[in-house]
Amino acid sequence: MNIREIILEMLLELEKTDGYVNLLLSDVLEKYDYLDPKEKAFIKRVTEGTVERMIQIDYVLDRISKVPVKRMKPLIRQLLRMSVYQILFMENVPDAAVCNEAVNLAGKRKFKQLQGYVNGVLRNVSRQKQQSEDGADAGFWPDADKDGTGYLSVMYSMPLWLTEHFLHSYPKEQAETIFHAFLERQPVTLRLEEHLSGPEKEALLKKWEEGGCVIRQHPYLPYALQIEKAEGIRHLPGYEEGLFTVQDVSSMLVIEAADLQEGQTVMDICAAPGGKSLHAASKLNGSGKVLSFDVSENKLARLEENRQRMRMENMETAVCDARIYQEKFAGLADVVLADVPCSGLGVIGKKPDIKYHVSRQSLKEIVVLQKEIIQNAAAYVKPGGILMYSTCTINPDENENMVEWICKEFDFTPECMCGNLPEALRKEEKAGMLQLLPGIHETDGFFLARLKKSGRIDGSK
Repeated sequence: MNIREIILEMLLELEKTDGYVNLLLSDVLEKYDYLDPKEKAFIKRVTEGTVERMIQIDYVLDRISKVPVKRMKPLIRQLLRMSVYQILFMENVPDAAVCNEAVNLAGKRKFKQLQGYVNGVLRNVSRQKQQSEDGADAGFWPDADKDGTGYLSVMYSMPLWLTEHFLHSYPKEQAETIFHAFLERQPVTLRLEEHLSGPEKEALLKKWEEGGCVIRQHPYLPYALQIEKAEGIRHLPGYEEGLFTVQDVSSMLVIEAADLQEGQTVMDICAAPGGKSLHAASKLNGSGKVLSFDVSENKLARLEENRQRMRMENMETAVCDARIYQEKFAGLADVVLADVPCSGLGVIGKKPDIKYHVSRQSLKEIVVLQKEIIQNAAAYVKPGGILMYSTCTINPDENENMVEWICKEFDFTPECMCGNLPEALRKEEKAGMLQLLPGIHETDGFFLARLKKSGRIDGSK
């Protein structure tokens, strides 16, 4: 099985199961771990890219093919999609090679009678690309002036209803900036343990660079780094010693804004994958306690693995469904971290198939679930304690509107956190809330709020 056939099999599996590309890729790349790194990178790029650009790809195919995409045989549909992605978005892959590989693969998979059709469609796509580069494609794409929403939907591969949703929530220019950011390359962000001295940090980064990694200091936090061209995070020097972990800066900001003090009790009620719990335990410097909960053993397994690797003895993990109230936790925590399940609209750039799974109905349902969880989370906060509410979405109903509901229902007050935010973000904070937007801020799309419970820590009013 060659690498393009591996990609084809994955796309067919995704269509059949309605699964998520990042999870499937992880399993497949582990299965074919013996492949050359360049081959694995090609598999990842084409699979993710085909999913990410699917709406635009299907628009092109429907304009060129006599058979609509929806009526194509599944194998031919996915073969054409992955090939069109290579033609339109991978300049280093010759169009002729893409066409030939697709024709051969169609024959190998017992579609010899459709080889001519596959060849004709792809060569027409190649010609259309050339006309576009020459400026001779007037009328091919939606007219941005006549149908601005349709244009954005096609060119940024966003479902039409979701495009409308974003345009309702944000000004057009801001929405387009967000869409553009979703399609940009997403580097991996690492959080270095803050106890590392300057020389220790320099020595570690030098080893990474000698191994071919490209490293960039993140502008928001001194211990945050963006890394590219790493063959595997687990293989980096310092991983086994627990000197770093994968975590987006937006998630790190939650712990910064919480302003944890040594000796405090912190509860993370929806902890997986665990970045904030580990960060909180580190901030407590071996003191206090971090209680990290999630709904299943599977979700906690990776978290527990990282807890042990990073030697966080002041952290405990346990299975606990955040929707079910636990009397024993009432008024227990100085700080409760509530990174609740959400629509995930802020991380479409890293998980492109989110935009195909979400729906108007699911946006309504997730708000109901969030309220169910928050009702319990609010009870776990000590009087005078802090609730850190956060989501990885940019949907106001799950963010600003949810904070308004929390404060009304549970006697919390938004508390300014600008003194604990990076200087570049302090003016962005509004009434104890911070909305981070892709393309505008150097993070995922993310929301966080610092909410203080009424009363003093000793329970008096």
